Amino acid sequence: MGAAPPLSWTTGSIHPEVVLACGVVAAAWAWAWHAHGTRPRPGPAVRFAGGLLALLLALNGPLHDLSDWYLFSAHMVQHLVLTLVVPPLLLTGVPGFMLDALLRPCLARRAPGAVVRTLTRPLPAFTAYAAAVIGWHLPGPYNTALEIHGWHVVEHLALLGAAILGWWPIVSPSRLAPPLPYAAQLLYLFVFGMPMTVVAAMITGAERVLYPFYEAAPRIVDLTPLADQRLGGVIMWVPSGLIPLAAFTIVFFRWVAAEADEPA
Repeated sequence: MGAAPPLSWTTGSIHPEVVLACGVVAAAWAWAWHAHGTRPRPGPAVRFAGGLLALLLALNGPLHDLSDWYLFSAHMVQHLVLTLVVPPLLLTGVPGFMLDALLRPCLARRAPGAVVRTLTRPLPAFTAYAAAVIGWHLPGPYNTALEIHGWHVVEHLALLGAAILGWWPIVSPSRLAPPLPYAAQLLYLFVFGMPMTVVAAMITGAERVLYPFYEAAPRIVDLTPLADQRLGGVIMWVPSGLIPLAAFTIVFFRWVAAEADEPA
């Protein structure tokens, strides 16, 4: 992707297309609430804003520059944000009526409706998420994305889109494509972290540098390329277990509360 730009720890690169996309999404969210004639509740509003802010910070500024030019470990932080932070925040920040308004025209038609119903079911959703996480971290596709900017954009869109599908059975607010029952959510979360754990184990245990791009990158910190790679694997490994565990705990207590609220 050309020569590495000078690194700034306080500013970094800004991608106008990312800022514009987030602005359009935020404006559409605000307009939908206005058209619905209601005000957004604080909780969903904070989560939605947090998801957009996390997306902006991941794809702009120092983290973006470190990821694209210097450190594999920084790139893994970026991918964790795109797959484990942004999707659940956005999905829990969008009210059901907004998602249903988007899904209803698709579900009214036979072929698009079949696609939506299939992709939001747990097995296809998990399969898409696992394929994206594992496939894009194989040396071939990963190195290609680092060398070709357009392919890198496709990588990030694929990871983000697949992660939204992966989180759908847990946090979907839609009535037309609802989440799983609580018991099934717990089973789903039990395996949800496995794809990233597999990738992290592969990366951490490798005896050689898997991604030549970072082997040739300027060394801005006291880490060899192999040590940087192993650090990136550990960075993936820990959150890929902790975040699903946190979601598991939340779902469990919601299930208990729902059972307690039911009449005897």
